[in-house]
Amino acid sequence: MPRRLLSGIAALAIALTTWLALVPAARSAPTDLADRIAALPGVASVEERPVAEGFRFFVIGFTQRVDHDDPGKGTFTQRLTLLHRSEDRPMIMYTSGYNVSTNPGRSEPARIVDGNQLSMEYRFFTPSRPSNPDWEDELTIKQAATDQHVIIESFKQLYDQNWLTTGGSKGGMTATYHRRFFPDDVNGSVPYVAPNDVLDSRDEAYDSFLAGVGTDPACRDRLVGLQRRVLSDRDTWDARVADASAQAGLTYRIVGNRWQAIESGVIDLYFAFWQYTPQSECGSVPDPDTATDDQVWDFYEATSPLTGYADQNLERYVPYYFQAAYQLGSPKPYEDRIGDLLQYPGTNIARNFVPRSVRPNRFDWPAMRDIDRWVRTSSERMLYVYGGNDPWSAEPFTCGTSGASRECFRFFVDGGTHGSNIEQLPPAERDRAVALVRSWAGLDDTISARRTGLPPKIDGLDREPDYLEAPRAVPLR
Repeated sequence: MPRRLLSGIAALAIALTTWLALVPAARSAPTDLADRIAALPGVASVEERPVAEGFRFFVIGFTQRVDHDDPGKGTFTQRLTLLHRSEDRPMIMYTSGYNVSTNPGRSEPARIVDGNQLSMEYRFFTPSRPSNPDWEDELTIKQAATDQHVIIESFKQLYDQNWLTTGGSKGGMTATYHRRFFPDDVNGSVPYVAPNDVLDSRDEAYDSFLAGVGTDPACRDRLVGLQRRVLSDRDTWDARVADASAQAGLTYRIVGNRWQAIESGVIDLYFAFWQYTPQSECGSVPDPDTATDDQVWDFYEATSPLTGYADQNLERYVPYYFQAAYQLGSPKPYEDRIGDLLQYPGTNIARNFVPRSVRPNRFDWPAMRDIDRWVRTSSERMLYVYGGNDPWSAEPFTCGTSGASRECFRFFVDGGTHGSNIEQLPPAERDRAVALVRSWAGLDDTISARRTGLPPKIDGLDREPDYLEAPRAVPLR
């Protein structure tokens, strides 16, 4: 054989050997879960943290567009967490509508399906806030829904089983809004205690609800009595709040002045008690005629602090109050039984809890009407859970006359608070709700599964939802 041909064959063999050696390295995918998460589109950082046995937990930075309608505005980093169970299990996407907790925890749907949970921090809640933001263009329900859509599209490349969305309070609203704009992203949604303030200019629903909430008129009267006690003795309570504020370094520039902030805390007392406290604890409400000032102060501190509307307490929640004043709506203050004592009636509204520099110029009336209409006429595979005594249930989402055919359902926990959930429903309704969640998650609805019921809770993981952990300083959401 000619030497030149032999040389060529040898060179080809060497080249082929070299190429084959390189191919596995070039084509091999990351094997560790953290590396595979890091390789997903949009993922900017991955940090693993300790969690209960059988799970893995990650805090993730995700790159989002500042304005999904204008790529030229750049990007920001949105904080996520991932509670990993198994790639073979369903995925629950959760948000509280506020900050995301960086401590491991799982929602009730994630427990029901024994699944994974991806949790999203809502845009504009620090640190998930763009620099130099344009609030009216960039903090909208559509922008936030698109955040969720982009995240789902990315993580579906790793988790390809059925997906559900969930959230409580503002997080339940968020889950609903996402489905309105991206109805096919997931297989179903489970919003908890989600208000639907579609009639923001007419709050008769809230006023009527609060006037007769619960079945204990004496409890309602004691709460009103505590409100009137503070409002009737301005010198005493203003001095006490002034002293507490000086010790804590609190200021009241956003609301205007200290007494206006105190009045907002007083107004909130009645609403907040029923939002968070079962009627069975009405015995803890002090007698307004015989309680000492310290007892009254302590009750306010536990329910609706009189320092709650200080600048330092409001700052964390400015994105929420901006949205409430711009698109979401919120109840007008319930002042029916204390209006004669108020110096600043009608000022306990979202717009007044936002710095003037970012107050919206208008209210976007069509936004909630569109959402309400979609839920009533077009939504599919939606399961709403409300509390019978929770004031936010006064104006709930409604599935409409064709709801059952679209698998849109609504359940109420009798006497329930803002912490109402599926487990608290009567057995037949609870089993029905669990079966729906499992079905949407793609799991078998067998007799044995029904008998087993909800999987056992795991200490430290199945804790109180983070939307109930918000300080009572800002109690209404």
